[in-house]
Amino acid sequence: MNDLRKIVRSKIKSGSGRTVFWGMQLLPKAKREALYTLFAFVRHLEDVVESPVELAEKQEILSMWRQEMDNIFDRKVPATDIGRRIYKNCMRFKLPKEEFLNLVDSISANIDNPLQAPSLSQLSGYCRGVGGMTGSLSLRVFGCTDERIIKELSTSLGSALQITNILRNVKEDAQNNRLYIPLELLKKANITATDPKSVVVDKNLALARQELAAIAVKDYEKVYNILARLDKSTSRPIRLITDLYKRYFDMMEKRGWEIISPKPRISKWCKLGILLRNLFSA
Repeated sequence: MNDLRKIVRSKIKSGSGRTVFWGMQLLPKAKREALYTLFAFVRHLEDVVESPVELAEKQEILSMWRQEMDNIFDRKVPATDIGRRIYKNCMRFKLPKEEFLNLVDSISANIDNPLQAPSLSQLSGYCRGVGGMTGSLSLRVFGCTDERIIKELSTSLGSALQITNILRNVKEDAQNNRLYIPLELLKKANITATDPKSVVVDKNLALARQELAAIAVKDYEKVYNILARLDKSTSRPIRLITDLYKRYFDMMEKRGWEIISPKPRISKWCKLGILLRNLFSA
């Protein structure tokens, strides 16, 4: 990890990701480097989980990372290059060890068995872990110190963004044998199957997606209400991310939940407008 900026930039492939990356360039150097480190760490964990290596090897690597958190936080002697980057760039922001461990556990939760029709409770935990933990750590870097706000905002933000991703990627997930739409919502839509490839072609899928979208609507509302109470320097980066994902969500809602492909695309001019509006808002 000789150049975190290059690594993070190469890992970010989506349009929203690239826009967020360029939005980070205007942050103070210390915060920027901390975020680069967090993003690189998350992408590394995701690459491990998604790699074609044997399950035992994946579990060994993830176990090593739990040990490395002890090295970073307790012994103060990281054993890996990424660990040294975390120690150097993140410790100044007093990021808690528990959040890093929760992040490792959440990303690796379905390492051997991809999620298929989880319960609403399981989906909530997944969103909180995968999206919320990253949000929790990022909020601390941005300057938020109120633990109650961090918990509320990261939970709602993680849910809103992950559900938007689920709605966008439902066809792609099915091809990879994943199905994140909760079992309760499938049953409510009179879908009896839980096999991803069967569900994705079910005529009632739109009803299940609509029910899932209703959860995201409430989460987006909570996020914007909390952001309105924060100072601009803290809320601006989070609002940029939220606005981008909300645009994707609005596009899907407008065209109808029965349409699952192609995935919605935002023009570069629209993304630039969202970026500038956030950077120069009063």
